[in-house]
Formats: sequence, C-alpha cells, structure tokens
Amino acid sequence: MAADTLINDFELPFQLYDVLGAETLTKHPKFAEHSRETFDAVLGTANKIATDLFLPHNHVADKNEPQFDGKKVSMIDDVKVAFDAFRESGFIAGRYSFDDGGMQLPETVMTAVAGYFMAANPSTTAYPFLTTAAINVISHFASDEIKNAFMPRMLTGEFTGTMALTEPHAGSSLADIKTTAVKQNDGSYRIKGSKIYISAGDHELSDNIVHLVLAKVPGGPGGVKGISLFAVPKYRLNDDLSVGERNDVHLTGLIHKLGYRGATSTALSFGDAGECHGYLIGDEHFGLRYMFKMMNEARIAVGFGAAMIGYRGYQYSLDYAKDRVQGRIAPNDKPEDAATAIINHGDVKRMLLAQKAYSEGGISLCLYGSNLIDRINTCEDATLKNELSELLDLLTPVLKAWPSEYGPKANDLGIQVLGGAGYTREYQAEQFWRDNRLNPIHEGTNGVQALDLSFRKLWQKGGLGIQILKREITQDLESIRTPETAKLAGKLMPYMGHLHEVLVHLSKILQTEKAITLTGNAQALMNIFATIVVSWIWIRQASKAEQLLSTTQDVEQQNFYHGKIQAAKYFIDWELPLINRDIELLNNDNAVCTDMQAEWF
Repeated sequence: MAADTLINDFELPFQLYDVLGAETLTKHPKFAEHSRETFDAVLGTANKIATDLFLPHNHVADKNEPQFDGKKVSMIDDVKVAFDAFRESGFIAGRYSFDDGGMQLPETVMTAVAGYFMAANPSTTAYPFLTTAAINVISHFASDEIKNAFMPRMLTGEFTGTMALTEPHAGSSLADIKTTAVKQNDGSYRIKGSKIYISAGDHELSDNIVHLVLAKVPGGPGGVKGISLFAVPKYRLNDDLSVGERNDVHLTGLIHKLGYRGATSTALSFGDAGECHGYLIGDEHFGLRYMFKMMNEARIAVGFGAAMIGYRGYQYSLDYAKDRVQGRIAPNDKPEDAATAIINHGDVKRMLLAQKAYSEGGISLCLYGSNLIDRINTCEDATLKNELSELLDLLTPVLKAWPSEYGPKANDLGIQVLGGAGYTREYQAEQFWRDNRLNPIHEGTNGVQALDLSFRKLWQKGGLGIQILKREITQDLESIRTPETAKLAGKLMPYMGHLHEVLVHLSKILQTEKAITLTGNAQALMNIFATIVVSWIWIRQASKAEQLLSTTQDVEQQNFYHGKIQAAKYFIDWELPLINRDIELLNNDNAVCTDMQAEWF
C-alpha cells in the first residue's frame, strides 16, 4: 500500500457491503434514489479530496499552528482550501434531505466518508465535523426561526458551528457551570461567562461561527436540571438575516495542544460588555438533554476518528516495516546471508497484528454503530425500533471509549515498529500518537464512559439493551458455518456466560455499601464488556472473510481475507483472555482503588 493511500481499497467495501449489507438500505424509500454505485461515487470523491487537499498539509499544519495577534486568527492557507473543497462537495449536508440541499445519504455511508478525512488530517477535518454536529442539535430542537436563521448557511459551510460546554472550573462536571443567560423583552438572552477548550472556537474559514452554549437562567433548578442551551453567533444577524455587527463574543487566547495542532482550541469570553446575544434552543432547563443529542453522535465520531488515526499509524508503520531491512532470520541467519525486511521478524509481526486488530476492530465497531442508526431510522416495527435504540444507547460508551483507548495504543506500537526513527519528528508516527491522545479525553473522558456504562446503560429499561445485544451476538455465533471462525466463536461463548455472572453479581451489590467499589472498578467492567463486544465484531468480520475466500482468484483480495481471519485469531487468543483479571476483580468486589486514601499518595 502506497504511503499516500489512506485506506486499503478492500477495507470499506468489505465493511459496508459484505459485513453490514449497507446496499440493502436502498430498498427503503428514504434511500431509494441511491445504489451501491452512488455510494461508491461518494466514497471516491471523499477519497480524492482527502488525498489531494487534506493529506498534504497534515504534517505542515502540525508544525505551523494557528496564530492569534489579538484581533484575529491566522493559519496556513491550505486549511482554507481544503475546508472550502469539503463544503463545496456537499458533505456537510450529506445526511440531510434533498429538500434541505443534502445528499440524503445513510449514516453508515457518511461515517465511511468521514474515515478518509480523519485518516488524512484530523485537525482540518474538525471544522466541518463540529459544524455537522451543531446542525444536528439545531435541526432537532430549535425553533423554526432559529433554524431558518442559521441552518441553511451551516449546511453549506458558510457558517460553522461549535459546542461550548467546558468552563475553567468545570470540565465533566457540567452541573457546576457558571455561565448565565438573562432573558430580555425581545425574547433573546444576554449570555455572560467563560468557556475553555472550545475546538474551532475562532477562525476566518467561514462568515460566521454559531456556538452552542450551555448556560443557566437565573432562578432555575440547581445542578444539571437548570442548564439551558443557546445559539450564540460570533456575528449577529440583521433583520434580513445578513451577517451584521460583531456579537459580544471574544477570543481570549489560543490553547497550545499536544496534538490536533492544526485545529484551533480556544478560550472564549461571552458578554464582557453585557451585549452577548444568545437565542434559546428548545425550552429552558432542557439544555443538557439537547446537548446529549450532539454529544452522543459526537462520541461515535470520536471513536471512529480514533480508530482511523490508529489505522493511519498502522499503515504507516506497515509500509516502514516492509521497506526497513535489518537482521536475519533462521535458517538464513548467517553473517553472509542477506538481511531481511523487519516485517519478517516475529515481534514486529506481533506489533503489526495488534495494530491491525485494534484499528480495524474499531473501524468495524463504529460502522456497526452507525448502521444501527440507519436500522433505527428505517425500522417500521415500533417494538424493534425501541429495542435497537436501547442497543445503540448501551453501546455508545463503548463506541467512544474502546477505539479511543486502543487507537492510541496502536499508534504507540507504530512508533515502536519504527524504532528510533519513530521517536523523531522527521517521521509522522509520533504525530499520529499525539493527535490520537486527545480522543480518550474529549466528549466525555473514558472514565466517564465507564461510569455511564456501569451505573446507567447496563440497567436502564430493565436491562433491555443487554438483552438485545445478547440476542444479536447469539444469532451471529450460532449461524457460523465456517470452520476457522466457528473455533473462535467457541472460545467467545464461555465469556458470554462470565459476563452474565458478573452482571448478576453487580445487580445484587448496587443497592448495598459495596456499590462504592464499582466507582473504582468501572474500567474493569468496561474492559470486560467492550472486549467481548469487539471479539464479536471481529468474529463477524472473520466469518464473512472465510466465506469469501473461495469466491475470488485475486491474490490481493485473498490476502486481505486471510489478514482478517488472522487478526480475529489474534484478538480472540491474545486480547480476550486478558479480561479474566477484571472478571475476578468484579466478582470479589475488589476495593483496592476505592480504599486508597488521598493522604497515602
């Protein structure tokens, strides 16, 4: 695979059509005007724009961060060129209806489209992707007046969007935010407060930036129940909706990050002069509920982005391993024998296999999640629709946390494959790791995801989500007829029983004083649950690959299928057994973490 090839040519067709059967979505009236040919054309366009305009400046933007001179932000010209090509392609509106000027494409396909851009340049990709997330909230919850004011130009990329949640004193603890919103006679609000770590919070790429800001209306309920959501533009709109005077929103500084350096991360001040106009989205005090719509979708995007950066690092180190000649392997290990490419060394194979298992497992996992969204949106059976919705809700913490945990691990291994070269800035392996290291942190840290899974998602609606997941996994495992994959399924099945035993045990302690141990052991439960889910995801891939092996004479395609089967074997044999430690910790209510006292550190 050439260094400028973002994704193996076989990968996305295999995931979309062979594993997920995405082509069947065209049978639904919503997607009836599409076909596999139109899906492939869209993917081809994404590949070309990402390769030609996003990839070339990824390393350049990392070395030349945006600058703020006290008045405006400047950045390398390549970012604007790439952003304009993205918006002119129509991808920002790709999910939206033809009536809205969109492509009316399935979520599964749009997620695959995103893969090219995340692999090529995650920093520049942040600008349109955050805009898409903001549009989703406005389209679902805002009044027609707000929709008409902002959505059309956000869909074209003339306006961009952000999510402004975090404050200097309040990160994940949104109940503690201090930003206020005071209602005016004209129905608008005056916003006052500070936000920090706001990605894409200021730039000159678009005519306006629409911030979605969490704030509290005085007199409202305490905690998260008192949070409201507001659209706060950088520039106010005139009566004819043209861009007007500057709103009282100001950039107070750029934040200098470990990675994602090409995307601005900002500290913003709202209402220093008392004239920051904000517009309520939905009803007062329901802001967090609305924002979770954006955050849940963003969490899938974060997980997928982490998988794609992991994949890019894997492919980069794979190319290096094929070219780097060093050492000898028995029986040709005499000094006079020719040196071999390092890809032939057993430990390098181990590291490449782990990267492949982590990154391609994450890709397949997140595409499964995106396909669930399509299945929900096209489902006409109310009962099944509710079941699938609960399954997606259950899996969302995993879709975010597992790829963002293992994507950076893949990149770490990528550095190791390059050896000393991987530790130098002349090679990009270190940048992949730096860029990916953000993903376990933002959109809810992985610790928060583990707590969400452990204390909420597994138990809500009487555990309906886990019931549906077990049904889906069991149906898949019992339908396997291919011999190699059947062996893998046999190894996974006992762990389904172990998970059941752990959940039965936890259900008994949740209402006792021992429940406190789960706050320290939530990551252990996430490890068990996510590893079982990803094992299933790998078995799904291996089963399809084993079926397809005999259908082609193309050697490259056969090698691709063999690679899928081998990566599945690696994951089941090397990664799945590691959760035995976590199973024991949870079954014994291990209190080592929660018993630790602050003074003992």
